[in-house]
Amino acid sequence: MNSRHVIALLYLLLLAGFGVGAGAMFIEARAEYHQLKLAEAANQRRLAEAQAELARQKKILDRLRSDPAYVEKILRQRTYARPGEVIFRFEN
Repeated sequence: MNSRHVIALLYLLLLAGFGVGAGAMFIEARAEYHQLKLAEAANQRRLAEAQAELARQKKILDRLRSDPAYVEKILRQRTYARPGEVIFRFEN
């Protein structure tokens, strides 16, 4: 074998090594991308749930600010009484 064939073979091996390395990096990056997509989907679900909870709490806050009957209902559920009232508790 002459030196040209040896150099060509070395270049071919080097190129194949780069190809294998690049393929391995691509597979690793693709797996990481898939994991990030799953995390993004989970975060989107959590965000939607948090936004729904926030909307529900805003509605309650608006009712507490504007509806005295609702305020009284909530207070009585928490066993608050007006002055002069007596609260009786019975076990079920």
